[in-house]
Amino acid sequence: MAEFDYKSELAKVPHEPGVYRYFDSSGEVIYVGKAKDLKNRVSSYFVKSNQHDRKTQRLVSQIRKIEFTIVHTEFDALLLENQLIKRFQPRYNILLRDDKTYPFICVTNEHFPRILTTRRIDRKMGTFYGPYAQLRPMYTLLEMFSQLFTMRTCNLNLSPENIEAKKFKVCLEYHIGNCKGPCEGLVDEADYMKDVDQVHYILKGNVSPAQNYFKERMLESASQLAFEQAQQFKEKLNVLQNFQSKSTVVNPKISDADVFTIASDESAAYINFMKVVNGTITQTNTVEVKKKLDESDIDILTMLIVEFRSQYGSEAREIITNVALDADLKAEITVPQIGDKKKLLDMSLKNVLYFRRERAERAAAEATGNASKKDRVLIRLKQDLQLKTLPNRIECFDNSNIQGTNPVSAMVCFIDGKPSPKNYRHFSIKTVVGPNDFASMHEVVSRRYIRVLDEQTGLPDLIVIDGGKGQLSAACEALKELNLYGQVPIIGIAKRLEEIYFPEDSLPLYIDKKSESLKLIQRIRDEAHRFAITYHRDKRSRNSLISELENIEGIGKKTAAKLLKYFKGVKKIREAPIEDVVTVVGADKAQKIKQYFETISQQ
Repeated sequence: MAEFDYKSELAKVPHEPGVYRYFDSSGEVIYVGKAKDLKNRVSSYFVKSNQHDRKTQRLVSQIRKIEFTIVHTEFDALLLENQLIKRFQPRYNILLRDDKTYPFICVTNEHFPRILTTRRIDRKMGTFYGPYAQLRPMYTLLEMFSQLFTMRTCNLNLSPENIEAKKFKVCLEYHIGNCKGPCEGLVDEADYMKDVDQVHYILKGNVSPAQNYFKERMLESASQLAFEQAQQFKEKLNVLQNFQSKSTVVNPKISDADVFTIASDESAAYINFMKVVNGTITQTNTVEVKKKLDESDIDILTMLIVEFRSQYGSEAREIITNVALDADLKAEITVPQIGDKKKLLDMSLKNVLYFRRERAERAAAEATGNASKKDRVLIRLKQDLQLKTLPNRIECFDNSNIQGTNPVSAMVCFIDGKPSPKNYRHFSIKTVVGPNDFASMHEVVSRRYIRVLDEQTGLPDLIVIDGGKGQLSAACEALKELNLYGQVPIIGIAKRLEEIYFPEDSLPLYIDKKSESLKLIQRIRDEAHRFAITYHRDKRSRNSLISELENIEGIGKKTAAKLLKYFKGVKKIREAPIEDVVTVVGADKAQKIKQYFETISQQ
């Protein structure tokens, strides 16, 4: 595949506001973005000095074509970006996806309109209100409308011509008082539309016109001595007042506003939206958005504001939010610090934080419930250490020396929570003189991951250092020198209180002593310690044997090591036929070795 000539593509991009699209080799749109200045924004992806995260690097590596659209304003760019993301659903863009399509209330635009609930939007059908993320408020409104108004529920075509031709007859709904019989012309369409107008007011969150409407009709009926009818209007007025008292009234001084709050973590963002009309919260919705790249809260919230305001048909002139936004959203953006608006913001933020905690607990419960014991422990360890990925491969380092003699280190590897002995490694300390645990740790961590990088065998998901802050800092310095610091999570476990240390954090983490995740860390640490001690003992024993063989005239350290490697012990050297020894060290040295052991045996 030919290399992408991004320089020639960038030369075509102007310094104008607009929307850009990236295509891969198959011609698929893989990313859509907006910019105040297209040239500066698009160029930033290809500047090598920019430290992009791995996901962005992967995106850039797949770009084979760039297209852009110039627009008049930043707000136009926001709208166009939103439309293109919905249309193409690029793999590197965040997508607002709900588990279900929320319902709307529709007031139809036909003769003698009906009130319907629907999940399918067709603007030709009528005026839509919603969506309703919670169904209870929607059904409360529908129940209230049934008490206040006598709206028809049939789907007949009640055109003036059909009514005049007497095509229809009243049904049971008319006889039980739920309909006024427009199908037979028993109610004037203008009077019917007065009730419809009140429905629109209430659905927009403005109850006052409907209250005045019923109050006037009650007084009018009373003045005409129609007291029974006046009582009916009074009861309808009480229904409205009861509904309003149960609504969340923030402050009548806060007229119309949209409230947005955002909280996020590494993998997702959580956004709460509240629509405030005449000081009352009329709509609320909280969503989770999975991150695709390393999107900022500002970028995510700006996108969601455009989406929600479009979805809910909001034209509020004020947006209240917990994040300062530098964007043209056709509204005044407020980040309140005190007062009633701050209380409203806090209410929204409380909802979003509760939603995030609930999602995390649900995900943890589902993962734990569905996982085997092995997976359950790793999932728990990931949560306890706040890791980004499951620690399927863990490597642990430990030093061993006795009074500074024969210093060695060991690395053990656990895969899927189980020991993987074939991946164990031991190290003889080469560059450190004397008992220096910190320098020894620096040396072995460097040696281990230099080799991993050279052989490209893959980095672990977690590195565990047996020791406290000192050993951990030494290991971190080694990773920094290899440009691996930050790519692999690393912790230290101190023996005294089994506390967990993180890099550059003086305060340790104390995991519950009964926790399966701590027991796994302890097991890995103990295995590293055992492996290091075993190697240390073997080395001391081997050195003592080499020292014994060095007592033989003409036998040096290299020859002694060669003999031990071949015969696996001094006893086997003593018992071996001279011909076998000759094949290893030659006739002269073999004769001296045999004479030495014969002399020893005669003493």
